[in-house]
Amino acid sequence: METKITKDMIIAKVLNIAPETVDIFIEHGMHCVNCMAAAGETIEEACEVHGIDADELVDALNAQIA
Repeated sequence: METKITKDMIIAKVLNIAPETVDIFIEHGMHCVNCMAAAGETIEEACEVHGIDADELVDALNAQIA
């Protein structure tokens, strides 16, 4: 995949273009991948709510799709 995942991407968009990332979200404590908030919330916004380091999550997501 040529797209690089960034903190400002909507979670649902990331899951749509890279469904293989679902496990990474879950491993980092983002169990809301199927909730309605995922459709309108950026990775960074969700990380703030859940107390997760957005940079670490994005790095892991990009490693998954590399």
